Amino acid sequence: MKVTLAEHGGLAAAVDQGHRPRALDSDALPENTATELARLVAEAAVMPQESGTGRARDAMSYTITVEEGGRLTVLTQSDAAMSPAFATLLTWLEKHFAQ
Repeated sequence: MKVTLAEHGGLAAAVDQGHRPRALDSDALPENTATELARLVAEAAVMPQESGTGRARDAMSYTITVEEGGRLTVLTQSDAAMSPAFATLLTWLEKHFAQ
């Protein structure tokens, strides 16, 4: 499974015309870490996507793209409207990329 995180917007959006997407391949992770990632992705994917009603100026939006077995799943949410499962996956990815 390949997971890509792209971030858009925020306070510096006019200066930084988009953050570079970061990606990871679960095949390169230890088995327990890959299993945890798969669980978090599955939980975030079954949660309903938040509606755009919680708009906020300068909020960040996040797109998590999951490629697995020829299928592509795209999850998009923002700081203004984010499900708990998406937030957990996002936090996990950000911690992993910070290492």
